[in-house]
Order: sequence, then structure tokens, then C-alpha cells
Amino acid sequence: MSALYAGRTAVLATMHGKQKAIAPAFSSRLQVSVVVPEMLDTDLLGTFTGEIPRFGTIEDAAMAKARAAMKLAGLSLGIASEGSYGPHPQIPFLAAGIELMVFVDNERRIVVKETLIDDAPKFAHVVAGRDDDLSAFLGQVDFPRHGLVVSPNKPVGRAQTFFKGVLTRQTLALAIANSCSVSEDARALVQTDMRAHMNPTRMRALETLAGRLAARIASQCPSCGAPGFGIVGLEKGLPCDYCGGPSVLVRRELLGCASCGHKEARPRQDGLVMAEQRYCTACNP
Repeated sequence: MSALYAGRTAVLATMHGKQKAIAPAFSSRLQVSVVVPEMLDTDLLGTFTGEIPRFGTIEDAAMAKARAAMKLAGLSLGIASEGSYGPHPQIPFLAAGIELMVFVDNERRIVVKETLIDDAPKFAHVVAGRDDDLSAFLGQVDFPRHGLVVSPNKPVGRAQTFFKGVLTRQTLALAIANSCSVSEDARALVQTDMRAHMNPTRMRALETLAGRLAARIASQCPSCGAPGFGIVGLEKGLPCDYCGGPSVLVRRELLGCASCGHKEARPRQDGLVMAEQRYCTACNP
């Protein structure tokens, strides 16, 4: 199945250099060339800083990007990704990122998608005054390897100025001073720049995700032969090794086809068949 798209070209919707992370996996695994269209402004579909709101879910945004790039390039294969960063879905006091990547095949009328949870992103913010010492924060976010965005903490009026791609101490100081001067509390909001070309940690996450997506595209549906057969859900309830009751751990993986809807349930890939008592809801109500 890895040769199914050999020699084809897919367009990638990006204006932030994501092709560096995504193209290699599609080239090596699928023999697909990845191109980036000119004149595509993906920021029009939403920005991390929020001055342009994102419409719908991250999947809605990724699909809109892919469709726009495909139309602009005149190609039937499209790739796009979208990320959302905030509290960890399972551990709220930790930061995490959810990255989604989609592969759109207009000829087969299918969409193949994969997600990744980044447990250790460079994602943080701090509110600062003109003369505050930010050394600890800058070390935490690995500045200047990772860029920053600076804006007024409480902007005066409706207009808000953003200083993006801040990569030097001098530029940071100027951005903070300017933002403080137009903030009601005379303070600036300093946050990590989550655009891929400004955040190498996020770029590595996209590289991993691209590999997963390419592998999934190469996986053939056992029923109809379409590409993209892979995990679509998880079934919890792995038996407790003490009482035999259902635990909170995953029992089986649910695999599905992006084309015909065929689904299968398969055991965990790690071979675990029983859960420790501590994961049992009956033993630990």
C-alpha cells in the first residue's frame, strides 16, 4: 500500500515552514512530493494569539486550510495541520498540546487523520512590567531558541498590538515597553510564539505526527482496500487481575476505514491482558 500514491504530489497548507517537518515522512514512506502554495494566508482562518478567531474545531480549521490550498494549487491531494494548546486533557495542572493532521484525497473522497498529544510543549506565559526580571521564564521556555509574542496585558480600546517572532533580548525589552505604554495596568503579556517556525518543540511534534499519518495512509482496509485504516477509538475495561471486573485501562483498540466504514476491534498492541488492582473501579470505588 505504500506505493499507492507513489509519484503523486500533495499540497501542504502552511505559511510557517511546516514542510520541513512533514514532507520527509510523505516522501520516504509514500513517495509523495509535498509542495507549498504561494499566496496562501492560513492566518485568515485563525491565529494562536486570537486577533483572528478560529472558526469551529481544530479539525474544521485543518480541513478549511487543506481545501483552500488544494483549490489554489489545483491538486486533488492536500495536507494540513492544526494545533490547540492549553491544560492537559488528563492532568489539568500541566500544559499540553493537541496536534491534528489531515490528508485529503478528493479522487477517493476520503479524509485520513491522526492526532498527537504533546505532553511537554514549550507553551507558557507571564505578565511583566518594564523592569521585571524574566530570566526564570526565559529559561523555562528556552528563549531565544523559541520565539515569543508580546502584547498589552489590558489593551486600551479595541485595537491590540502584537509583537510576534521576538527572538532577542533587545527586541523583547522594546516590545514590553511599548505594550506597557498602551495597557491599562502598565503591564505586558509575554507568551510563547506557537507558530511552527518559531517553536522547534512544536515542529518536532509535527514531525512525529507526520510519520504516524503517513504510516496510517499506507495501511490498507481489509474490507475495501482503501488507504487510511487505523485507530478510530478505544474500548476501556481491561479486566482487573484481582476481581476480574472492568478497569479504567484500555481493553481493545477500535480500528476503522476512512472509506467504507468497516471497523474491527483488536487487543492492545503492548500485549497487556490484565490490569493492576489500583486501576479497578470496583476495588477502588
